[in-house]
Amino acid sequence: MAAKTIEQYDAETTKCREIFVKKTKDYGTAWRILRPTSLTDQLYIKAQRIRSIEEKGVQKVEEGVESEYIGLVNYSIMAMIQLELPTSEGLELTLAKASELYEYYLNLTRDLMIRKNHDYGEAWRDMRISSLTDLILMKLLRVKQIEDNDGKTLISEGLDANYQDIINYAIFALIKMSKK
Repeated sequence: MAAKTIEQYDAETTKCREIFVKKTKDYGTAWRILRPTSLTDQLYIKAQRIRSIEEKGVQKVEEGVESEYIGLVNYSIMAMIQLELPTSEGLELTLAKASELYEYYLNLTRDLMIRKNHDYGEAWRDMRISSLTDLILMKLLRVKQIEDNDGKTLISEGLDANYQDIINYAIFALIKMSKK
């Protein structure tokens, strides 16, 4: 089953990567102006919209839930880039540099998923998509608290670990949605 998960994971991340590259071609790296806290708020808005649609059972804006999960993946990677890349690098990154950084953080996150998926025995497959949404929202509230504490934690994982979990939960949701 693990091989199937990796195959499905890679298929979903290919979609996310393609959108990231196309948007980078359209807009450049304008997102570099955003502080990490602003990226967290953008992630929160996307996750809250998903939950709202799940609870109401209807949406009034054409853009579907799938695009919001893709946005969660891509904005989380942007957030990890922002945490590590000094502002002295400048706002505008070349497409090649942005893509290289995207791949680096995506691969770190993929490796984490493989290790956790081994230990948890693919438990995510038995979860509801709405539970994945709730876990994403919980992680975002944790990120907000860590940010409010100036990035300091006493015992908990840091910002990057929470962003990686958000990415993996969003990809699991995308996999589950593609099976319907």
